[in-house]
Amino acid sequence: MERLMSSGKCDCLNVKEYTVQLRQLADQEADREGAKRRGRFFKALGDETRQRMLALLSVKELCVCELMMALAMTQPTTSHHLKILEDAGLIQDRKDGKWKFYRIRDTQKVSSLMEASS
Repeated sequence: MERLMSSGKCDCLNVKEYTVQLRQLADQEADREGAKRRGRFFKALGDETRQRMLALLSVKELCVCELMMALAMTQPTTSHHLKILEDAGLIQDRKDGKWKFYRIRDTQKVSSLMEASS
């Protein structure tokens, strides 16, 4: 910060005061919860396997075993990816006896995401 001040690129006079002002600005302007939600959302979309899962689920509701077979994955790996998608609010589950089925939570939103990335 001192180098920035001495370069003339920053018009602050006191580094400590300016640091306090920046932190206050960040606390006021940065929506921490929103940032967490966006982080989960982009993490979910940032993986090829999860994108493939979304593509499959955009066609029809599937149970874990169907996703496992389609993507040639183990149950723990499949469940891990589904949990990330669920935490991001992209999918939701439904229990039917011992079976757990997954579907897209907001089909319009996911469809537009998949189209935009093509």
